[in-house]
Amino acid sequence: MGFCPQCRGSEPLVESSSLSVAVPVAVSESTEPASRISTGLEEVDRVLGGGLVRGSAVLVGGAPGIGKSTLLGQVGARMTAMGSRVLLASAEESVGQVGLRQRRLGIAGGDVDVIASSDIASVLDLAHTYDVLVIDSIQTVFDRESSGAAGSVSQVRSCADRAVRLAKEQGVTVILVGHITKEGSLAGPKALEHLVDVVLYFEPDDKLGLRVLRGMKNRFGTVWATGVFEMTASGLVEIPDPSVLALDGRSFFAPGSVIMPALAGRRCLLNEVQALVVPTNTNAPPRRSSTGVTNGRLHQILAVLDRRGGLSLSTAEVYVSVMGGVRTADPATDLAIAAAIISSRLDVAIPRVAAFGEVGLTGEIRASLQADVRLAECHRLGIDSVLAAPLVTRVDQLVSAIEDLRDKELPESEKTEGVVHNFAGRPRVASVNASNPSGFVS
Repeated sequence: MGFCPQCRGSEPLVESSSLSVAVPVAVSESTEPASRISTGLEEVDRVLGGGLVRGSAVLVGGAPGIGKSTLLGQVGARMTAMGSRVLLASAEESVGQVGLRQRRLGIAGGDVDVIASSDIASVLDLAHTYDVLVIDSIQTVFDRESSGAAGSVSQVRSCADRAVRLAKEQGVTVILVGHITKEGSLAGPKALEHLVDVVLYFEPDDKLGLRVLRGMKNRFGTVWATGVFEMTASGLVEIPDPSVLALDGRSFFAPGSVIMPALAGRRCLLNEVQALVVPTNTNAPPRRSSTGVTNGRLHQILAVLDRRGGLSLSTAEVYVSVMGGVRTADPATDLAIAAAIISSRLDVAIPRVAAFGEVGLTGEIRASLQADVRLAECHRLGIDSVLAAPLVTRVDQLVSAIEDLRDKELPESEKTEGVVHNFAGRPRVASVNASNPSGFVS
């Protein structure tokens, strides 16, 4: 052909490519900083590892009605008040409905720009002038260039790919809201989680009536952090110290009561475990009931205490409860449960001390994972003494140590301070070193 079919020019056609050529760069020579933007909510910043990284893609999933839109509405308002430009693209609500929710909750902060559109192309055309783009939700927007209805696998993949590409090329931080299935996983293709940099789940915590933000993937920080919120009439309120909430009203010197530092997801929470042992004289099998731990775990601990610890429990009714309705599967709570049962059976109050460790069938007490995290949380809340391996290694030693407290009267000053001394030459309680909360000091 001797001319261009479009412009009719006589110049010869020249084959060219619009693809840019990538140039490899050594990692040590990379100078691009990981600039972060604070969300204005400390709990969210903690989960993200210090705030949103510019040009990153974040996926927030959760059940319907859990508060995803409320959370991101508060984040957007706080960020706008701090000088960031935030665009909220709502494909599920009109602009008026979004404003109605913000006013109803009294969300303080700046004025977030809102666009009610389900067309991903029109949303992205506007987003390049903003610092943060929130798409609510990725399952309700569609791409005209892709086949299928909104929410289909092809549409979700295409829309997410275009949004992530905007983040990487334009430096706009993109937050995608995702639905979850009845099985609890994010709706859409699994590739959706691979595309983004951060995956967060916003879940209910029915134990304490709170909402928990958990990190499942984070290319720029740890995934062990969690954020705790309470839903109120004025929106989500941060709970920076859920351990204080769980220990509120605890009597530190009642028999059968022990502090338990348990891992709740990826966060250490201090709670109270209580036990009540009631001797019976009937021929009927004694009743064993547990709240917050499985009956199987309780029966195992009782069998070990009876057989290896020399504690007669075969004719006693035993009731164990983790306060506040908390349920835990952390094996490190074995030692706290065992200590509470021993304390109640001997009618001896254990002073202000936390206990954690796994109890084995042979009677040994094993060290727990993430002991430094548990010790740091104890120290932060003023629990200056803990009972754990390797300072106590067998349940018979634990029984003897608690039994020695029967005839030992602590001075009132020590009761007030919660100091625990040597158990008459028995295994000693470890003190948390203020300068090194991750170590044991006997």
